[in-house]
Amino acid sequence: MRPAPNHNMAPLPSPKPGEKVAIFAGGCFWCMETAFEGVPGVKSAVSGYVGGRTKNPTYEEVSSGSTGHAESVRVVFDPKVISYEKLLTIFWHNIDPLVKNAQFCDHGTQYRSGIFYLDQAQRKAAELSKRRIIDSKRFKKPIVTEITKAGTFYPAEEYHQDFFKKKPFHYKRYRLGCGRDRRLRELWGTTASH
Repeated sequence: MRPAPNHNMAPLPSPKPGEKVAIFAGGCFWCMETAFEGVPGVKSAVSGYVGGRTKNPTYEEVSSGSTGHAESVRVVFDPKVISYEKLLTIFWHNIDPLVKNAQFCDHGTQYRSGIFYLDQAQRKAAELSKRRIIDSKRFKKPIVTEITKAGTFYPAEEYHQDFFKKKPFHYKRYRLGCGRDRRLRELWGTTASH
């Protein structure tokens, strides 16, 4: 029997009129949230889960790989200040697009990289951004990052939100131990976001 839904989920801010939402998965959501926090035009970045079968999943369920969800970040942004295309660039420069069902030291479908689009304009922009990377011939291996229609986004538990601020030592130790920044520099050089 499945336990009752976790009521310790973080609140999910609603976009104000004129604001838009983007959802990205790039391995550990702590690191993806950090990539978007503080970017001019980004109103909020919330860690959570998307792309799965289970309603109201908990961290433990998602971590087991049994729900089909990916750790992800929901970004509310002002398109008058930052474009969706710029958010896509930030996303790409924070992931390893050559690895399927893993990112850096984290392995499993819950750590896959993906762009979860909310409308056809986002889908087209995501596909174009991927095509540009492929056409650049920057990588010898294929890009395996998925581009998928977003389902329901579930915010992660409150203790995961702004983890890099709440537990900076633990966050830095994880990020360094995972080799994330080193690998991002190998992939993206000076354009790596971190």
